[in-house]
Amino acid sequence: MTRMPSTTSAAPAGRYAPSPSGDLHLGNLRTALLAWLFARGTGRRFVLRVDDLDRVRPGAEERQLADLRAIGLDWDGPVAHQSDRLDHYAAAVDRLTSAGLTYECFCTRKEIQQAVTAPHGPLGAYPGTCRDLSPAERAQRRAAGRPAALRLRSARTEFEIVDRLHGRYRGPVDDLVLRRGDGIPAYNLTVVVDDAEWGVDQVVRGDDLLPSTPRQAYLATLLGLPVPEYAHVPLVLNTEGKRLAKRDGAVTLADRLARGETVDRVVGRLAASLGLAGHSAAELLPGFDPARLPRDPWVLDPDSLVVAGRCP
Repeated sequence: MTRMPSTTSAAPAGRYAPSPSGDLHLGNLRTALLAWLFARGTGRRFVLRVDDLDRVRPGAEERQLADLRAIGLDWDGPVAHQSDRLDHYAAAVDRLTSAGLTYECFCTRKEIQQAVTAPHGPLGAYPGTCRDLSPAERAQRRAAGRPAALRLRSARTEFEIVDRLHGRYRGPVDDLVLRRGDGIPAYNLTVVVDDAEWGVDQVVRGDDLLPSTPRQAYLATLLGLPVPEYAHVPLVLNTEGKRLAKRDGAVTLADRLARGETVDRVVGRLAASLGLAGHSAAELLPGFDPARLPRDPWVLDPDSLVVAGRCP
């Protein structure tokens, strides 16, 4: 396995990295609160990064930052934006390419979906359709106007991480996309590069992202970057047992305030769902113990903002 030289120099930190595609809902705010508590509770810096390489809605970032401040979160240094860091991602891709660890992929999304769902095909993993194309075959596809994504030439099919809440977790690794066909660097690459360059050695996020984490950890090792400490926390679900979304009703901070609630009351509800007592982030910090966090999702009825039950 080829390893790249490390570029990490920043002091240890935790982080929160929202995408400015809309207002944060209570599930997002709960995860942000946990990320802040984990970081501040271990003496780390807390950094905020806006992942703005995909859909960006005007005004969303400003509202998100206002909501995070309202619940008592603060962060160190200016807010970072991925859109300002394209040269960093390009440099990482160049290093991998120079080491012979990338290849062009001309598959459409439909072709990939059909391939990975075929009988006896690899479950959920890219099957390597374009991995061993000849130069003539690649030229033919380019001439046909097919946009090429850039994939990692992985030497592993699995990789193991250690998670603060889930323990040892082994998940699949495939030839993941590093740069999309439209030229935009892919999330699995950007998050690895950004976390390392900001000294983020603690990543707290929703447990729906746990299955993709072995891919990111493996990519970090190829780039010679440290693998962070992970803590994948339970999500907030709606009463149907699905991940909470803004379409589920009054689930943003603005929604709750419009119903006559106070920020303190909303934070208190989030705290209660975590087995904590308090009405501000600062009040929760002294009693915060990750070992005592619930392992089950919080099922939320937005009409009453109470725990409606635990998922089976």
